[in-house]
Amino acid sequence: MPVLHTTLKDPALAAHKNLSYEHILSGWLTGFGWEVLKPLVDHGRRTDLVIADDEGRYFRIQVKTVQSKDESARIENRWHGGRLDYIVIFSTQADWGYIAPAFTEASRRVNDQSHIRFHCHPENFKKAFEKV
Repeated sequence: MPVLHTTLKDPALAAHKNLSYEHILSGWLTGFGWEVLKPLVDHGRRTDLVIADDEGRYFRIQVKTVQSKDESARIENRWHGGRLDYIVIFSTQADWGYIAPAFTEASRRVNDQSHIRFHCHPENFKKAFEKV
């Protein structure tokens, strides 16, 4: 059995954890039949994933995490000026997430009435995503 002997410093570990949620979402969307594109570099570009349907439409997605079980926690807008379609928010402390339209305010509650909640399971996410 392989054993991990590397200890990552907190900033690197946080980046790895955040990236893992991008991969989870990529896997779910691919499994549903979406074409999923990943920018080679997304630092400062504000787009984590691009998905395409069979009609040639493209949608830009930003994946965010909140380190909270509190669904009324606030998510900061770090994509000012970015052309995004959706923000997918995952809790790192609980089994829920939200799909949000891109917004322009400085921050917004995760459980804002315009956001769609999902339980962190592919089928639950799919049902929520079909509502956007």
